[in-house]
Amino acid sequence: MEKDNKVFNNLRDQYNHMGLPVDLIDANTDFTIFNLKDVIHQSLPFKSPGHRLNFFVFVFIKNGFGEYTVDEQKVSLQPYTVYFTNPGHYRSYEWTVVEEVYLITLSESFLKENVHADIFEEFPFLLAEIFPGRLINEALFSEFERLYLQIHTEYINNSPYRTGIIANLFVVLLLKIKACFWLDYNPIYEGNRSSLIVKNFKRLLEKHYRDLSEGKAERAFRIQEYADAQNLHPNYLSTVIKTKTGKPVGTWIAEKTIAEAKSLLQNSSISIKEVAYRLGFAELAHFSNYFKKHTHISPVQFRKNDKPSAS
Repeated sequence: MEKDNKVFNNLRDQYNHMGLPVDLIDANTDFTIFNLKDVIHQSLPFKSPGHRLNFFVFVFIKNGFGEYTVDEQKVSLQPYTVYFTNPGHYRSYEWTVVEEVYLITLSESFLKENVHADIFEEFPFLLAEIFPGRLINEALFSEFERLYLQIHTEYINNSPYRTGIIANLFVVLLLKIKACFWLDYNPIYEGNRSSLIVKNFKRLLEKHYRDLSEGKAERAFRIQEYADAQNLHPNYLSTVIKTKTGKPVGTWIAEKTIAEAKSLLQNSSISIKEVAYRLGFAELAHFSNYFKKHTHISPVQFRKNDKPSAS
């Protein structure tokens, strides 16, 4: 896979970098959906370089052909294929035919803020190391098609309830994916030892921050505690996580802290001081500085800006 070592946090930045049009991508939300034909139809065959993407990608292929590569694993793209990837992987793709291929991208923050704060508890397969793509029959695909087309209809509307409607429809889509592909999902059978270490780390990270937000834990774990949970040396854990995901353990912890902070600030009425306390910050000033360092906005301003409004 040709790689240019770029890391993108949203699809708009990735497409800008590749010189693709971004007019179908709403810059005001971390959720996008469109028919890929409307973006790359003039450039076929189209081949992208490998980028590391820090957002979720869901693809529904009704009429298209190509190949997708995730961390050197190749996936054939053909009609009636459904697949997704989660943040942290190197990805590239090559399309030879694109007639009807719907792409959904969204961030973890969107999931936590608009779908459910405990999204990974309900849908643990979202943390899967890789979902190789499933070729399904036309009748089953049509069930997915009805859902993603309804999501697309809401996405291009200007309803003041657009985000809420999209979030609820996306839950239905996730339930459909879970019912069709993941009822027997068990991460212990997925991949090699390194993959299992990554999976266990992600699960513990998610559980610990849920405990923090609910007041069941008093302070944020350090790298040592994540390593101890798997009987690993912290340096080895750090090496595995960085090698498999491209992000150091510290970055995973920082991003999770910010995601949980945003969720609490938006979805609860507790004071900012209480938010700081629940996330393990002894001082409000420390939390405020940390939040602003990672988001370039204060917790006070974030809460003010994220009051419900027309989308």
